[in-house]
Amino acid sequence: MLNKKNIYYVSGCTGIVATDVGKSLLSQFHETKFHEEKFPFIKNLSDAQKTISYILEQSSGVKPIIFSSLVNPEIREVFNRPEVELFDIYDAFLGRLENCLDDKPLLLPGSSRHVDDSGISKRAKAIDYCLEHDDGRKIVDCKIADVIVLGVSRSGKTPLCIYLATHIGLKVANYPLTEETLNNYKLPKEVSENITKTVGLTSNHEILSRIRQERYPDSNYAKRSVCIQELRQAEQIYQKYKIPYINTSRKSIEELAAQILQEIGLYKKTSRLKKVIPPSRRAA
Repeated sequence: MLNKKNIYYVSGCTGIVATDVGKSLLSQFHETKFHEEKFPFIKNLSDAQKTISYILEQSSGVKPIIFSSLVNPEIREVFNRPEVELFDIYDAFLGRLENCLDDKPLLLPGSSRHVDDSGISKRAKAIDYCLEHDDGRKIVDCKIADVIVLGVSRSGKTPLCIYLATHIGLKVANYPLTEETLNNYKLPKEVSENITKTVGLTSNHEILSRIRQERYPDSNYAKRSVCIQELRQAEQIYQKYKIPYINTSRKSIEELAAQILQEIGLYKKTSRLKKVIPPSRRAA
């Protein structure tokens, strides 16, 4: 078994698709170390020749792996060589889809990134809303939120909310479970009246303590005992209000976002969001 493998992501546009697919597949292999490089915006044969020459020079006789999202057939063919292991993402699916749909693909780089003006405007508004309603600010406005996220300090509320706004276009408000809220076991009326779109976050107390320790070393706030108590109180609040909650420890932000969409019954469909009541929230 090889201890190390060179990985290259090549694309005619940003390289996001090739990188995301490649990294997702490589994450299943933990025994091999990877040296990864990305080559976006390969627009012509000259760019392709320079890139493959560099890759072959770096490989030192060991076949590198190339994940390609190139759509131009001529440019793609430059990388289809016996000296490399080519994983051509589009070539694997476009032909079959062309037959299934009886339609011709555009073969334009970056087509998946083309967003109309209304989509861009929606995301911009969602980001503005998210920033204005971070950390409990403007809680009176939360009735127009798509999602309300609850959690104790440093449980990951803000980055998750920003991800939901920037990548999915959701208006997300987050409300911190402060000492007062935790001790009273009572949420503000603005949140309790919108409980069907509310999701709670919890965590592992050791991870939470370590994160807090980095921010405020040797503080009472970062003690494990304090973290244990706050997480226990938060979960009791979630149970009291029948709020689904997600453990953020050892999960990627993409996984957490997908779980939130599932919990509140939102899914993406033809550039609009449709509300579906998940089984856990349906009346008996």
